[in-house]
Amino acid sequence: MHVVVNAAQSVDGKLATRRREQLRISGSEDFDRVDRVRAAADAVLVGVGTVLADDPHLTLDEEDRRVSRLTAGRSGNPARVVLDSTGRTPTDSRILDDAATTYLLVSAATTETRRAELEAAGAEVVVVTGRDRAGSDTDRVDLAEGFESLAERGVDRLMVEGGGEVIFSCFEAGLVDELHVYVGSLVIGGRDAPTLADGDGFVDEFPRLELTDTERLDDGIVLSYQVRDAPR
Repeated sequence: MHVVVNAAQSVDGKLATRRREQLRISGSEDFDRVDRVRAAADAVLVGVGTVLADDPHLTLDEEDRRVSRLTAGRSGNPARVVLDSTGRTPTDSRILDDAATTYLLVSAATTETRRAELEAAGAEVVVVTGRDRAGSDTDRVDLAEGFESLAERGVDRLMVEGGGEVIFSCFEAGLVDELHVYVGSLVIGGRDAPTLADGDGFVDEFPRLELTDTERLDDGIVLSYQVRDAPR
């Protein structure tokens, strides 16, 4: 599977304010670029935090792109994926409507009753439980196994849209192939504001990137990278 991470951040590397409220960082030109990246993907992934904060739909904006996908024998919209260890996705979320298939990657910490509720709301629930060093189940999703499960379901190209905890986890697991970052012309600040890659952070080994392209859009710039070397 080819994994593409896409994000928009401020000049100081923040995805949102310390209140974690939705914030417009880019403009119409970058929105169209993101729509193109989505259209090329088989599935789009976000974390449950993004679902709870923004209630995204994660469908294509341009009808022509949906028609092109249908003409090519694909679904009109990419599948939607939520990384949701404990099954917190609300059953009335827009991401669970019938506009596209929605996969919820959960751990064994999500009860069978909750899984049934989510499936009744329209989700396909995939249980991929992580394990600690002693081999015991945790309440986290095993990302590598989750991505393998998506590949088995026909996802060859996955777009990851965040948030920062999810993006860090993908890098930590060595699963990222490309990174595209829109850097907007504003400063957000705040030590508690979410960044591009939150989580525990790297200490000894770091993902190494190769800058492959730059593109000025709206009043910002898109930086495109290939992942050259990732911690494994």
